[in-house]
Amino acid sequence: MWTRQHKQTNTGRLIIPTISAVVLAYFGFHAYHGEFGIYSKYRLQAQTQDLQAQFDAIKGRRTELERRVQLLHDGTLEKDMLDEQARRALNLSHADEVVIMRPGNID
Repeated sequence: MWTRQHKQTNTGRLIIPTISAVVLAYFGFHAYHGEFGIYSKYRLQAQTQDLQAQFDAIKGRRTELERRVQLLHDGTLEKDMLDEQARRALNLSHADEVVIMRPGNID
């Protein structure tokens, strides 16, 4: 009867813990840096805040434009507003008027 005697090595004992550590490190890395990870969550929250600020600015601008358009509606037509818009669009003024040029946006 033949018997073999094997000398037990330390490498056999380290294979499963090493593989487990590598798998845990892989999933841990992707849990933090992955597409749906912790870091992405914070980045999306910051982006959401930036977009919300832009949305609020645009919403305020729209409210202002709606208010100005309301002044031009029939029945509530404000003559000064209509005159101002027409002069600005046509770049005209009367001969007896004083024109003061200001730097900035003219909407």
